[in-house]
Amino acid sequence: MSEPLLIVDVQSGFINEFTHHIPERVVRLIQRNDYEPILFTRFINSPSGPYCRFLGWHGCDTEPDTNLVAELESFAKPEFVFSKPGLCGMPDELTKFVRDRSIERISIVGIDTDMCVLKIAMDLFDIGIEPMVIADCCASTAGLQAHLAGLAVLSRNIGAKRLLEAGVGDGTLAAP
Repeated sequence: MSEPLLIVDVQSGFINEFTHHIPERVVRLIQRNDYEPILFTRFINSPSGPYCRFLGWHGCDTEPDTNLVAELESFAKPEFVFSKPGLCGMPDELTKFVRDRSIERISIVGIDTDMCVLKIAMDLFDIGIEPMVIADCCASTAGLQAHLAGLAVLSRNIGAKRLLEAGVGDGTLAAP
């Protein structure tokens, strides 16, 4: 079996001026056929969750914000899409999925590098699964500084050699 690709929260509600380039890059990565299975998470902001309660942020609570972006829909099999409330990192169902299959390493791409990508990568690391973050297929809705901050924290916590580039950014790390 080839290595899984985990696409973190590349959904309509997280596409903005800083992240608009990510769907196309992820599609290019998938089309290389180097990854199997293709796994997805999607963030669903619960009205009783911490984002609403503590931060007063109510985005990504309903469709279309919670939908995967159109460019990736054709790659998403329902049994490989895992919903998560908030910044919880690895949903229980996804943790069970990777453990049941004795997966040892997962490549990670997605949105937000400084939040959900970081949390999931660190969760995988904590349960003994090697996370490989593909930096040119990640971005932050808060911009380049937040993306770079996420990469810096990841470098320290999971190791710099686990941050890779796929070469799908046409020489740019951030949004063109």
